[in-house]
Amino acid sequence: MSENNSVVAIYASHTTAEAAVKELQRSGFDMKKLSIVGRDYQTDEQVVGYYNTGDRMKAWGKTGAFWGGLWGFLFGSALFWVPGVGPLFVGGPLVSWIVGALEGAVVVGGLSAVAGGLCSIGIPKDSVIQYDTAIKNGKFVLIAHGTIEDTNRAKKILDRTKPEVLNQHLLEETSQVTY
Repeated sequence: MSENNSVVAIYASHTTAEAAVKELQRSGFDMKKLSIVGRDYQTDEQVVGYYNTGDRMKAWGKTGAFWGGLWGFLFGSALFWVPGVGPLFVGGPLVSWIVGALEGAVVVGGLSAVAGGLCSIGIPKDSVIQYDTAIKNGKFVLIAHGTIEDTNRAKKILDRTKPEVLNQHLLEETSQVTY
């Protein structure tokens, strides 16, 4: 049974995305099956830093508490500098998908590294472009993945958090469904 089925939700702010992550956690969703990606706008003039030491991540800056809190829930974290976009924070399994896409030269056709990572797990290109555009526009993209049962459950939970967009992509028997 495929573990690459996914539910993707788009949130306008870090506070709404954080509330969605906390709702998934409260509902018992496996945090190792959750990724989040978003930009960190730094309008202040404080030093911004990021590092990952083992299981512990440190971040400073205007939204450092937001990202630092999420790293405690999620499996894996990274900071990518994307030309034309700037700093992009990624938490969860999406980190390894992006690295895999970069190492495997999957990023083609003008897609970003994030889009390449999403394509590599079977999310349709038209949806990937929608998510990539949302990230570039300062929104936060939350991805829950797993079996069909996992993603059905995540979709029900995330629907309660009122995301701007909520799509489910099912890959069982090579089918792809968007709701």
